[in-house]
Amino acid sequence: MSEINWAVIVPIIAPIILIQLILMLIAIIDLVRNDKTNGPKWLWILLILFVNIIGPILYFVVGRRNN
Repeated sequence: MSEINWAVIVPIIAPIILIQLILMLIAIIDLVRNDKTNGPKWLWILLILFVNIIGPILYFVVGRRNN
């Protein structure tokens, strides 16, 4: 089995990880600032933190309640 060539993998993976972290941070900040959400806040926190890129996107599409 050949060794992993990190010089090729890191430039591909790094932007995806950065986008994930930015989405999580923005979603958590928005969740804390909003008083009302569709569903309990604790559930949205778990989804945002543990369901990678899809969790924050689900929060912005489904979880936010427009007043």
